[in-house]
Amino acid sequence: MSVLSFPDRGPWGDAGYRGNCSGHVYRYLFEQLKPARFADPCVGSGTSVEVAEAMGIKAFGLDLHSGFNVLRDSILERIGQPVDFCFSHPPYASMVTYSGRVWGDVAHPDDLSRCGDDDEFVDKLHQMLLNQRQATEASGYYGLLIGDLRRAGTYRSYQADMVARLPADELCSILIKAQHHCQSDARRYRLRLPRIQHEYIVLWQKPAQASCYLSVLRCMATQQQRRLSGTWRAVVYQALVELGGASALPSLYACLAANSKDKLQSNAHWQAKVRQTLQRYPTLFTSPTRGRWQLVPAA
Repeated sequence: MSVLSFPDRGPWGDAGYRGNCSGHVYRYLFEQLKPARFADPCVGSGTSVEVAEAMGIKAFGLDLHSGFNVLRDSILERIGQPVDFCFSHPPYASMVTYSGRVWGDVAHPDDLSRCGDDDEFVDKLHQMLLNQRQATEASGYYGLLIGDLRRAGTYRSYQADMVARLPADELCSILIKAQHHCQSDARRYRLRLPRIQHEYIVLWQKPAQASCYLSVLRCMATQQQRRLSGTWRAVVYQALVELGGASALPSLYACLAANSKDKLQSNAHWQAKVRQTLQRYPTLFTSPTRGRWQLVPAA
């Protein structure tokens, strides 16, 4: 079952804790993955640990509010043993602010709900997942429950950010979880787009022969390079389509500059990158004369 919907949160945890997840979600995950040892580094009110213990699973619950900092402390060192399932339900950036509001009297600088912007949040979320990965034994699972955020006309999908950043060959499942009883349900928005009424459960499986961090970095760098190359290829191809299938380089540059400003701002040598892209894919692009390029006709 890849779509979960549990309107009833069950008897576990504290129903008054903002952002609390239904205990039935954890029970379903435990029934599927059958872990013997479980860790949650963002345990909140303790729902996940209560469900695990009720099912006879050895569980470790950690959280910033109880003195564990997932950005600075090793999960593995704190619990003293690897687990076969390490799962978290972190804040969704600033959607709900925790330190100084839900718990504690002052803001904590490493509170994931108090990041300066979305990019900082995504960087810290990535770091948290690498910490979870380290705490997971070989062939075990790690993951998170996360929602999307629409704010000031901008839509951010945090699960997509994490899928892009972690090793592609470790991703094993993405489940859709329906949201129920949200405070935003009572609000009215001047928006034609559908309300966000779902979250994602994203699971990765650590390989039997787990890679060191250096290997993970190499893997992620390769993924990023492949992604960037594919994006350049698509952008250049579409520009030639808009130019009728063929163009001299100056006209191609002008078209790209007019339609891909964000991409070009990050690369001072973008014209050289365009030429490199044209030369790299001979099955897509051909140059009948010097300085002029066209799409290769379909076979």
